[in-house]
Amino acid sequence: MKWLFSACLLLLVNLAHAEQFVRSHALVMHGAPALAADFAHLPYVNPNAPKQGSITHEAQGTFDTFNPFIVKGNPAAGVGQIYDTLLSANQDEAFALYGLLAETIDLPADRSWVRFNLRPQARFHDGEPVTADDVVFTFNLLMEQGAPFYRAYYGSVKSVKAESKLSVRFDFVDGSNRELPLILGQLPILPKHFWQQHDFAKADLTLPLGSGPYQISEYDTGRSVSYSLVKDYWGKDLAINRGRYNIATINYEYYRDSSVALEAFKAGRIDYRLETSAKDWATAYTGPMFDSGKVHTDVLKNENPQGMQGFVFNTRREMFKSRDIRKAIGLLFDFEWTNEQLFYGAYKRTESYFAASELAATGLPEGAELALLSPFKEQLPKELFTTPFSLDKTRGDGNVRPQMREALALLKGAGWQLDKGKLVNAQGQQMHIEFLLYQKSFERIVLPYTRNLQKIGISTEIRLVDVSQYVNRVQSFDFDMVVGSFGQSSSPGNEQRDFWGSKAADHVGSRNIIGIKDPVIDQLIEAVIAADDRDALIAATRALDRVLLWSYYVVPQWHLNAWRVAYWDKLKRPARNPKYGIGLDSWWVE
Repeated sequence: MKWLFSACLLLLVNLAHAEQFVRSHALVMHGAPALAADFAHLPYVNPNAPKQGSITHEAQGTFDTFNPFIVKGNPAAGVGQIYDTLLSANQDEAFALYGLLAETIDLPADRSWVRFNLRPQARFHDGEPVTADDVVFTFNLLMEQGAPFYRAYYGSVKSVKAESKLSVRFDFVDGSNRELPLILGQLPILPKHFWQQHDFAKADLTLPLGSGPYQISEYDTGRSVSYSLVKDYWGKDLAINRGRYNIATINYEYYRDSSVALEAFKAGRIDYRLETSAKDWATAYTGPMFDSGKVHTDVLKNENPQGMQGFVFNTRREMFKSRDIRKAIGLLFDFEWTNEQLFYGAYKRTESYFAASELAATGLPEGAELALLSPFKEQLPKELFTTPFSLDKTRGDGNVRPQMREALALLKGAGWQLDKGKLVNAQGQQMHIEFLLYQKSFERIVLPYTRNLQKIGISTEIRLVDVSQYVNRVQSFDFDMVVGSFGQSSSPGNEQRDFWGSKAADHVGSRNIIGIKDPVIDQLIEAVIAADDRDALIAATRALDRVLLWSYYVVPQWHLNAWRVAYWDKLKRPARNPKYGIGLDSWWVE
């Protein structure tokens, strides 16, 4: 009996030291997943949709690589469709991911690590199984040779280890980054046996190997690329995929100019178009094909935060280091006139980096948000605590004299003054701003803005370049001002480091194109990432939003809480689109 007692004691000791975790079919940021483990399909798809036909999309510019994971080159449109990720999103939930390559996920209460248990049937397109070694290889490859974005995104990962052929574990620096398990779930898995034989860092047209629903079937360098549905796709019968990936061939045709692409759509060479121009939406979608119903034009409402689009300052430029200078230049953008004269009154002015959501800062800071901001009172503008943020509004008649007077007062305080009609600094140098663009259609929007700047003595120039040159200049921070956008989800987290974090400011290719290096913003970003419930996330995001707004890093533009889509009648879509997406992968061809 003594040996039995010893064995039982050893078992109890082992159990006491075993790590406790919950095994689940899904991960959510807060709360519980909406879909049970035995769900049949996503709620917004048609599970009986036929798998056939083709669709042709437009793409802008050109492409010279099939590797979207590195800084070099311009990756082909749609190339992400050849890869599967560990988990896949339900676009009806703010941030919920369900098993794809991973069948189940193990997560402890403190979120200090996560384990993904892979499906044994998962296969790459060459028939080789997807293993834990592939996951480890992918993570290390992206961290070592991938774009700088990945090092910021996965910065809190301490280690990754294949525990078995189908089990991989990520350990974290600590458990404060609640989003990190979900972020890792979005990791596209690359085949180790393929990339060990190829140069990952080389931006070329090597045909990559994936495990996703599509594979590259044809391409004409820089002009077009086609993807074909993988007939024996390993994941076609999974509940997360049922009713998705219904179109047999997906084509992308490249156009240098969006106006040419619009005419190609009307001629039937393009099947689907997401329209971003209010003018074109109001005036160009007319004619017999629209009247007859051969082409549909739908406005699909969404519940996404609208993020921020604006004229972006490069604060690495000496003249833009001053907050007052940035504010002054922003005063001269006449949104009210622009919206009425150019956009047919279609848009709302964006006054938050998380516009149209509960995450947007409003009124004065209070409660938990005020508690986050108060320790930084000496480092922040006084008005942040006393005045609700708002953008100046013009009369909309093109007269911006009040804004000119205020702008000149701010510029004078920053060391600039008018001299014979020119705005000059102490050295007599005139302020000059180059607006870097790649879309010709944006010239008509920028021109009225530059005329207002010229009225206060600023020299301006609009530089229109091709997409490749534009990307290279922005990635190397070689610009004064560009039109930039910072998309946001309903559950912000790690990506905020790459948008605004100090460490990302000097990384070529990072999304901190503004060049922000602010210790207060860094700490607020970490508060967003560490938020342990929805209320804490809202408070931290509002605090971050408020500091960004009062820093005048961009001249905010506009937003619309909907997608404007046009498509030929051969395309059909489910009865409704998901709350947070267009759900194009659930459409089909009849």
